[in-house]
Amino acid sequence: MTQEPLLKARGLVKRYGKVTALDNCDFDLMPGEILAVIGDNGAGKSSLIKALSGAVQPDEGEITLDGKPVRFESPLEARAHGIECVYQTLAMSPALSIADNMFMGRELRKPGLMGNLFRQLDRPAMEKFARAKLNELGLMTIQNINQPVETLSGGQRQGVAVARAAAFGSKVVILDEPTAALGVKESRRVLELIRDVRSRGIPIILISHNMPHVFEVADRIHIHRLGRRLCVIRPGDYSMSDAVAFMTGAKLPDGVSEEA
Repeated sequence: MTQEPLLKARGLVKRYGKVTALDNCDFDLMPGEILAVIGDNGAGKSSLIKALSGAVQPDEGEITLDGKPVRFESPLEARAHGIECVYQTLAMSPALSIADNMFMGRELRKPGLMGNLFRQLDRPAMEKFARAKLNELGLMTIQNINQPVETLSGGQRQGVAVARAAAFGSKVVILDEPTAALGVKESRRVLELIRDVRSRGIPIILISHNMPHVFEVADRIHIHRLGRRLCVIRPGDYSMSDAVAFMTGAKLPDGVSEEA
C-alpha cells in the first residue's frame, strides 16, 4: 500500500513581475518524515516554503493537506490548519519572556469575566504549558520560564522557537536554516530536537545549506532547481557532492532532463 503525502503541491507557479520564482513546481511531504529542501540561491526554495506556509499565494497550482485542497491567504490561516514555520529570523520578541514568546499571537485569557471582559491573561496556564513543552523536548536547562529571551544563547532561542512550533504545529513543522547561526555544540542540540519532534509523529520540512546536517537527519532530500523540483533523493543513495552537483546543474540525476 503506497502512502499518500500529508502535504502535497502540484503545478505551483509564482511570478513576481517578469521573474518566475516557481515554475510548475511539485512537492510531497510524507507522514512522519524529515524532508530536506535544498537548492542554490535564487532556485525558488523560499517561494515554495512561503506558498506552503501561506506567506505568499501561488498564481497557479494546487496545494492539498490531508488529501483536501487548501488555499492559505495568510500564515495565520496555515497555522490554523496546523502548519508552523520557524523562520531564520526566529520572529521572537527579545524583551519578552519565554512563556510570552511561546504564546505570542495566541495568548490564553483567564476563564470567565476577567478574561472575557477585562482581557486578563492566564499567566499560570501559559507558564505551565510552556514549561511542559520545553520539558518534553529536553530543554529545561532553561531554568526560568519568565526570563527574557534576550538572555538566552542562540541555541536556546532556536530551541524555544522549535518548541513553540512543535507545540502548535499539529500537522507540519517547517524549519528555515535552523542551525545557520549556531556553533557546533548548539547545532548538535538542534538536530536532536528535530529528531525529537519527528519522533512525536510530526513531519518536518528542513530548509538548509548545511549538507552534513541534511545528510545526517533527512529521510529524503527535495532538490530544487530553476523554480521547480528537480528530483527527490535518499541520503543513502547519493553522496553530498552528488547532491551539490544536482543542485548547481553540474550533473543531472538518472532519468531527469533539465527540461523535464
